[in-house]
Amino acid sequence: MYYVNEEQIDARLRFLPTVTKALRELASGAAAGAGTERTGSSALLTHFAQERALHLAIEAVTDVGSFLIDGFMMRDASSYEDIVDVLRTEGVLPEHLADGLKALVALRRPLTQDYMDLPRDGLRDDLERTAELLERFAPLVTAFIRKELQPFA
Repeated sequence: MYYVNEEQIDARLRFLPTVTKALRELASGAAAGAGTERTGSSALLTHFAQERALHLAIEAVTDVGSFLIDGFMMRDASSYEDIVDVLRTEGVLPEHLADGLKALVALRRPLTQDYMDLPRDGLRDDLERTAELLERFAPLVTAFIRKELQPFA
């Protein structure tokens, strides 16, 4: 085992409720606006806010995963999706949660590289689903760290 950067992991886990709140607010706004046509800058700003909230969720999950992989000498991840696979195979995440997080992490490329072609109405379903994933992710990470570090404390 190397050094587990608990401070950085904890900082990201403490930030997740903020991201979760933003995702839920954006999801409820999207649902409330369903069937009505938003126009101009309001629709554009809402879309950009959705993209950013999802991007922050992805970065937090992959950052935490990378810190865990480095700190507990897990096998190296070859991609962002592989970070989630490593966490699953090492017992941090159950399979059903890992599947959801892999789908989330798969959005990273469209959000960060293919953003000009991203469908402007295609993120609505991801918002609430991501909020639920984040709420389950943080306690599992905390429990894993406690379990793994307990013999050394």
